[in-house]
Amino acid sequence: MPFSLHQGDALSVLSKLPDDSVDAVITDPPYNSGGRTAKERTSRSAKQKYTSADAKHSLADFTGENMDQRSYGFWLTQIMTEAHRLTKTGGAALLFTDWRQLPITTDAIQAAGWLWRGVLAWHKPQARPQKGRFTQNCEFIVWASKGAIDGSRNPVYLPGMYSASQPSGSQRQHITQKPVEVMRELVKICAPGGTVLDFCAGSGSTGVAALLEGRDFIGVEKTEHYASIAADRLTETIRQSLGQDDVVLTA
Repeated sequence: MPFSLHQGDALSVLSKLPDDSVDAVITDPPYNSGGRTAKERTSRSAKQKYTSADAKHSLADFTGENMDQRSYGFWLTQIMTEAHRLTKTGGAALLFTDWRQLPITTDAIQAAGWLWRGVLAWHKPQARPQKGRFTQNCEFIVWASKGAIDGSRNPVYLPGMYSASQPSGSQRQHITQKPVEVMRELVKICAPGGTVLDFCAGSGSTGVAALLEGRDFIGVEKTEHYASIAADRLTETIRQSLGQDDVVLTA
C-alpha cells in the first residue's frame, strides 16, 4: 500500500519509525491560538475556537488545543526533533500556523535542528471582513529543510502564495480542514515517489494530496473519529486512482 495510517499519540508513533524514512514532513498541528486570556485558552475547545456559533455543520472536536505558548513551543520542538530524525538529508518540513503562533513556530523548528527557509501564505478569499480593521484572511506555512537542498533531485518551481477557500458543506469533515488543492501544491516539495509524513493527519487531506500527486504517505492521528475518516478518504483515493492497467485479473 502507498500509505500507512496510525491512530495514536504522535510522539509515541514517531519514536518507533526508522531513521531517514521520509522525504518531507507536511503537517497542520493544533495552533493553540485564538484565546486572548488564560480563561479563553483553557475553557474553550477547538470547536468553540474555530467554528462560528451559527455554523450549520456538526464536526467532532479534537484535543491538544489548550497549551500556553511556552508549552506549545516545547511540544513542537520535541516532535519536530523526532521528525528531523525520520527525514532524509535535504528533505523539507512545512508547518501550518497562524499570526499569533508564527514566532514560536519558527523558534521551535530551528531548535529541533531544521534550517528555516521562509514563510509561505495561504490566502482565504472568503474570510469575514472586520469593520475598522484589516481582514485576517491569511494563515501561514513555515518551511524548513534538513540541511542543504539539492534542486536537481526535484527541479520544481513552487509559488510562495496559495489562494483557496476552506472546504464547506459536506466536503468539510474537520474543524481546521485545509483545501486539497493547496495541499496538492505543497506536497510537490517532495520528489515523485517519495514519502510524505503528517503526524497531525486530521481528516487526511495531506495524505489524499500526496497520493493524487504520486507520493507515498505516512499519517498519524490521535482522535479515533478523525483517524477513521482519514482511512476512508485515503482508501477511496486509492480506489479512484486505480486504472485498468493497475488491476491484474486472476482465474
